[in-house]
Amino acid sequence: MLCLGIESTAHTFGCSVLEFSSDRENMGKVLSDIRDSYKAQDGTGIHPREASRHHAEKSPSILKQSLDNAKILIKDVDVIAYSAGPGLGPCLRIGAVVARTLATFYKKPLVPVNHALGHIELGSMLTGASDPLVLLVSGGHTMIMSFLRNRWRVFGETLDITIGQLLDQFGRSIGFPSPCGGRIEQLANQSSGTYSHLPYVVKGNDVSLSGLLTSAIRLALDKKNVLPDLCYSLQETAFAMITETIERALSFSGKKETMVVGGVAANKRLAEMLESACKRLDANLFVCPIRYAGDNGAQIAWTGILDYIMTKKQVSVEKSFVRQSWRVDTVDVSWRK
Repeated sequence: MLCLGIESTAHTFGCSVLEFSSDRENMGKVLSDIRDSYKAQDGTGIHPREASRHHAEKSPSILKQSLDNAKILIKDVDVIAYSAGPGLGPCLRIGAVVARTLATFYKKPLVPVNHALGHIELGSMLTGASDPLVLLVSGGHTMIMSFLRNRWRVFGETLDITIGQLLDQFGRSIGFPSPCGGRIEQLANQSSGTYSHLPYVVKGNDVSLSGLLTSAIRLALDKKNVLPDLCYSLQETAFAMITETIERALSFSGKKETMVVGGVAANKRLAEMLESACKRLDANLFVCPIRYAGDNGAQIAWTGILDYIMTKKQVSVEKSFVRQSWRVDTVDVSWRK
């Protein structure tokens, strides 16, 4: 069975074709994964209207290339899945329009997918994690979750901005183009190891990052501070906060697996700190492969086909939807036990 997944929650428009097999050792196979991202001007963030215009312009070529790389025609697809939220409204609507059009014209089942759930399910498929404590870290999410009674339950989350927003807003304040996480990681690796004191706010399993951002920007304005050292300090503080909450959640839940997904999962320093925490509690760490850490159509295709095969649920074009705010812990997940 083949599923076309369409991703358009934020800066990335992506299409992916994924094949589902009954072979439990190799249930999912990504046949194609094509994407293109809206590039904001240096020092600025995503403008929803401009990003949606990018998606509208790029969608025909991205779709065609995805089908060509998978060596199929659109009529060969069995299911069409699209990211229905959470995300930026204008961007979500472009992906939904493409999905609705294809589903209507070619008479294919249409499946809406929660974007955060897509990160989790694709991460599980790629890493082999079976019953993990999940850390979702991206521009839109900073959450710790565990699965119980058909839903992902949130153990802890950010109280204000996400870790991705922290890195992007700090990077933009000093003139970097979004997304800024990769550039900040590069500079942190060049640091002498000199640490600047920054606010460290952990409340139970929740973190607060806005004060950290404000302090880091204030220090960056003082030209006496060395930028690589400041990037190092920012990473060390933020990642230590997240690692503390993961260690506490592991201890409380008794889980023996931790899985990291989302765009910030690509950061090697975060993985190092989490690895140390997992070793202290005799748990295994699974990190989503860098290629699939960010937003992509494969996460939508895999989650959509799992949902469809298990429930046969689909939506009519008239009842299809997008939700800018759609929490993952409100979604029933019938394919997990």
